[in-house]
Amino acid sequence: MRTLYILILASLCLIPKNFLYAQGKPVLVQTIRGVVKDNASQTPLPGVTVAVVTTNPLQGTTTDSQGNFRIEGVPVGRHTIKISFIGYEDHVISEMLVGTGKEVILTVGLSESLVQMQEVVISASEQDKGQPINEMALLSARSVSVDETKRYAASVNDPARAALSYAGVSSTDDGSNNIVIRGNSPRGLLWRLEGVEVPNPNHFGDEGASGGGISILSVNMLDNSDFFTGAFPAEYGNALSGVFDIKLRKGNNEKREYAAQAGLLGLDFAAEGPFSRKSKASYLANYRYSTLGILDMIGVKIGGDAVPNFQDFAYKVHVPTAKAGVFSVWGIGGLSRQIQKAEKDSLKWSENADRFQESFSSRMMAHGISHFMPLGQKTYLESVLTYSLNGSQFRYDSLTSDYTPDTHYREQYTNQAGRLSVQLNHKFNAHHTVRTGFIYSNLHFDLFSEGRDEDFNNQLVRYVENNGNTYFMQAYAQWKYRISEKLTLNTGLHSLYFGLNGQTSLEPRAGIKWQFAPRQAVGAGFGVHSRIEAMSAYFAEQRQPDGSYVQPNRKLGFSKAQHYIVSYENQLFDDLRFKGEVYYQRLYNVPVNPSLSSSYSTINFEGGFTTDSLVNTGKGQNYGLELTLEKFFTKNYYFLLNTSLYNSLYTATDGKERNTRFNGKFINSATAGKEFKVGKGRNNLIGINVRLLWAGGRRYTPIDLEKSREQGKAFYLDNRRFELQAPNYFRTDVRVSYRKNRPKASYILSLDIQNVTNRLNVYSQYYDQDKGDLATAYQVGLIPVLNYRIEF
Repeated sequence: MRTLYILILASLCLIPKNFLYAQGKPVLVQTIRGVVKDNASQTPLPGVTVAVVTTNPLQGTTTDSQGNFRIEGVPVGRHTIKISFIGYEDHVISEMLVGTGKEVILTVGLSESLVQMQEVVISASEQDKGQPINEMALLSARSVSVDETKRYAASVNDPARAALSYAGVSSTDDGSNNIVIRGNSPRGLLWRLEGVEVPNPNHFGDEGASGGGISILSVNMLDNSDFFTGAFPAEYGNALSGVFDIKLRKGNNEKREYAAQAGLLGLDFAAEGPFSRKSKASYLANYRYSTLGILDMIGVKIGGDAVPNFQDFAYKVHVPTAKAGVFSVWGIGGLSRQIQKAEKDSLKWSENADRFQESFSSRMMAHGISHFMPLGQKTYLESVLTYSLNGSQFRYDSLTSDYTPDTHYREQYTNQAGRLSVQLNHKFNAHHTVRTGFIYSNLHFDLFSEGRDEDFNNQLVRYVENNGNTYFMQAYAQWKYRISEKLTLNTGLHSLYFGLNGQTSLEPRAGIKWQFAPRQAVGAGFGVHSRIEAMSAYFAEQRQPDGSYVQPNRKLGFSKAQHYIVSYENQLFDDLRFKGEVYYQRLYNVPVNPSLSSSYSTINFEGGFTTDSLVNTGKGQNYGLELTLEKFFTKNYYFLLNTSLYNSLYTATDGKERNTRFNGKFINSATAGKEFKVGKGRNNLIGINVRLLWAGGRRYTPIDLEKSREQGKAFYLDNRRFELQAPNYFRTDVRVSYRKNRPKASYILSLDIQNVTNRLNVYSQYYDQDKGDLATAYQVGLIPVLNYRIEF
């Protein structure tokens, strides 16, 4: 039967593919090609059947000796691809978008079956939607596709904002893409790019923060990536709450292609293609400049003087060789700044705040060389060497009577890192795969912060001033044991050593998954995880009465957490899946203020410099239930429904258990969309996508109004920290898009409307000095983001 099927496919491939015809009219077409590999060993698989099961007649082919395949003449639109090979589990890619502007290039990994197949049956009954790319991941993980990042309402091509549609994920505020996972601080998130840790890849990011205003990662550069929310595999270290493992795609190595986009956020241009017709090497590059920055340069000011200005660049060069393996040279970088100047005319000052001005700038870059080397049919060695830098400058001044700036606070930092990551993977057989590796990081830092301190007669006091080098080492080993076709065990160990103060951590990880019925599975996972603090925390300085300074935090240890997870999955239908997870996280060794009356804990910290003396005696706990019902994108529509009920608590030195800053108690989200085929030949698409978020409000600390009036500034009740909660948060986002396919190009017009109902959700409460009363700060209202994109 397999031989007969291959002969049928071969005859279909002989049909000319320049045009297909439907009722005598030409239909726009595109090429789908790629490579199929063994998921565990990354060895190319020859003779694999690849079929487009949604065309009539069916189109398909088989892979060559290098695992490559090509299917030409596929009509534009959504298609389902099925990849089958005797001895391996089938893989289905459902509702993949095929357009005229760019070829579709796939890299598919197949898992070896423990039960040998006897025949190939072409159907689309199995779905791998959302399954993580990393085969070592069993629980609390999912892949984030490029299609989802583009499609989800209000994601604006940002993977961090797209993650808000997933269970257990929320943000700190509307103006940021900070990711709060299961009630943890966003600082606990690890960003990885091409398999190695990178600094916060977002514009307008603070010291120690993991988010910012806008992602540096362009959707033109992204490949499908993995997102972890707990108990992640042993290869991931220096992460407390979650991991975003980002991949950059390879450029087209056969054809030059381009994409240009203009929108409210920025103007960007991407180019990719081969270096020559004889080489399989390719390049991919993207550059973006903020639209508001361009308008500001020509004198058009939108939103006043404080215009956010940013630019970023990314590239990847992919060079396969015959005997030396595959080399990749890649990098990303971004610059951002925002300046708010005070009016130099005291007659125009209506309140005290009018005399203040501030400026902020940030920078980030990461460049790397990756090498993938097969060592036989079952082993590969992967090495990555990187250099990264991130830093920012912030200044807050007031104007004196003669309009000269008087410094109230300023800070600047630069962190640099050189990293070497080496990973060895060996697949013994279909049952056993072992992966081990190490990561060495050389860290350089240059830190400075000072501000006016009331304890020293409002004089400028230095908080941090230090520069130097240290190192950070990690090693890991993990073993995946497929006990049977239905039962999989994954265990491992991760270790860390911080050269600055000799702190160590040994972290066991384990996960198990049992498919006890054809469509149902249960799993359990455990892991110990830790993370170093922002470098500025270790060098925080405190001025003594005699004018000298001490650094109380040099010996600060890792913040740690134990993750426990139990999961249940039910594939209700071929395109409908239910998933539930119960989790408990015990946080310990959390840095807190040593004062016995203090409620301060870094568990509530989002970013920025700290000036407090800290000790590792704090603790916390997060526990909750997450339920997900997901309808995959089939029959031109999808939906993703999530309910998360959770509690996030912490205990500082005063011994009282409190709500963390991020304890909203619940998150409900609904993301859905539908596409309509329109135009001649039904080659064009109209997409409508909606996202609704309903969650518990932000936590904030009460202000003593009378004492605030006496002191002329906000007086927070420290013993009631985060006791108050804003009203429930509700927001509706809408995305409408139109895709027009032409023979040589695709044109996409989209409008994202964030907070379409213009609901003003409460952000916090603050003390208004001029009015001598409490006031409410609100989050952003309606924001339309219009984009026009061309792919050719």
